[in-house]
Amino acid sequence: MAFQLPPLPYPKDALSPQMSAETLDLHHGKHHKAYVDKLNELVAGTPFETQTLEEIIRATAKDTAKTPVFNNAAQAWNHDFFWHSMKPKGGGKPEGDLLTRLDQDLGGIDKFRDAFKEAAVGQFGSGWVWITLENGKLKIIKTSNADNPIAHNLTPLLACDVWEHAYYVDYKNRRPDFVTAFIDHLIDWNFVAKNLAQHPGQKAA
Repeated sequence: MAFQLPPLPYPKDALSPQMSAETLDLHHGKHHKAYVDKLNELVAGTPFETQTLEEIIRATAKDTAKTPVFNNAAQAWNHDFFWHSMKPKGGGKPEGDLLTRLDQDLGGIDKFRDAFKEAAVGQFGSGWVWITLENGKLKIIKTSNADNPIAHNLTPLLACDVWEHAYYVDYKNRRPDFVTAFIDHLIDWNFVAKNLAQHPGQKAA
């Protein structure tokens, strides 16, 4: 069965004014859809056709002959994860175990904000910024183009898209303003906490 474009987890205007309906219409309806469509074209008649996106990402990450397959599978996965990393009236600060882990591993919410923004603004060109689990600890990483934590055997907890098409309609070239809005008003900390809870073997030492 061909890969399908997953629906957004909220209406297209739900993240306004931080992310407009026009941005979501273009980003989800055009960019994300294009990755899904291209992936279906590339994997038709191959063993990848029956695999999950995660399986394809792991199988193709280090195979330069399969770079187009990797790029489109990873971007299809990255975008769906990104949509779920946000919610209307998000942001603020997490609670419970996630807040404790944020304090222990990243120095608290304020240091997290600074480090996440620095990584996002400092990513040269297109890419992504993530909160991941690495050796049982929260870590902020950035990846270029389609690359993602799954390709490096890390556990993704949160994603922020810093490709220009993620913010240009609403913020023009002001990536720092977009990242600030993402942190302060869009992050779904419940999604992050759920991802953390699903990996009990990754508890801090």
